[in-house]
Amino acid sequence: MRAVPSEPGLTTVQHATLRWLRDRIATGAFESGMQLRQEVLAREFGVSVPPIREALQTLEAEGQVVYKPRRGYFVATLSADELVETYRIRDLLETEAITRAVPILGDDDLERMRTAIADMAAAHDREDLAALTEANRRFHFTVFDAATMPRMAQMIRVLWESTDRYRFVYFSSSRNRKRVDVEHKAIMDAVAAGRVDDAVRLHREHRDHALEAVCASIPTAEPRQKA
Repeated sequence: MRAVPSEPGLTTVQHATLRWLRDRIATGAFESGMQLRQEVLAREFGVSVPPIREALQTLEAEGQVVYKPRRGYFVATLSADELVETYRIRDLLETEAITRAVPILGDDDLERMRTAIADMAAAHDREDLAALTEANRRFHFTVFDAATMPRMAQMIRVLWESTDRYRFVYFSSSRNRKRVDVEHKAIMDAVAAGRVDDAVRLHREHRDHALEAVCASIPTAEPRQKA
């Protein structure tokens, strides 16, 4: 079974700090526009300031936070326009990954996907959005990582990280969670049968449904934050 890569070159403390900040932003604990004071975050997470600063710089590169001179870091504001752009880029990269991966997926990969579907169902029953989101990521990246193109997989991963908040918005609806379960099972069937074109089409429909639902809940053209 393939190991799912984490951020390359990070120490355990750096990785844990980055993961903590990402989770806080993704779940809405740190709201859009909120100022992120490094000293406060360091005390809250129990680390020194440098890992916090490094994590914020990474999140800035991903578009999850913005830096304002003389003021510091702020959680980026949700924008439907930026989300649409990100999903268009994802479509290009993920289509290539799926096309390359489906013919070479092994039994371990397929079992990992089935386990992820089961884990999502269990998380849905107990309304655990964090666990559901993690299992959803595991389902999709089993395919993306199987393409054996690590640079492309990392690019997709960065795009996913930048839209975690939108994913939580989507999964907050029980109706959407049920829809995802149906769509994942259809994708699973296509992938297991080696039907590349169907797998690509079903993935695209899956993304489009999520994009449409989330865009309906946020501004269509929110002004970019000024420095």
